[in-house]
Amino acid sequence: MPEHISAVVFSILTGIVIIFQGCLAAGVPWGEASMGGRYPGKYPPKMRVVAILNMFILSFIALIVLSEAELLLSQFKTFTRIGIWFVVAFFGISTFMNTITPSKIERIWAPVALIQLITSLIVAIN
Repeated sequence: MPEHISAVVFSILTGIVIIFQGCLAAGVPWGEASMGGRYPGKYPPKMRVVAILNMFILSFIALIVLSEAELLLSQFKTFTRIGIWFVVAFFGISTFMNTITPSKIERIWAPVALIQLITSLIVAIN
């Protein structure tokens, strides 16, 4: 049961990040809160494409977590048993990077990434 709750919490937070990436891709001037603040204001066209790619990657990551928790696509469990550990590692790195970023505003993502790390770890070990 804790893995189900963790997977849902993880997915909700990932959905928020996907929405944020969608806003960046659409030209909302929040670039300072991403990529170390390297692109303040609106993202340039190349980075908007990167934001769209991030949306797909994050969606795939959420599917791995939901599948591993057997809430969605449980037939992929053999793949997700390994994939979940890549997700845990990804959010370990993400937590670290969002903590040390030179952009003060981007540090708001550190607690989000930490919760994603913890919830994905709970799914991985259950």
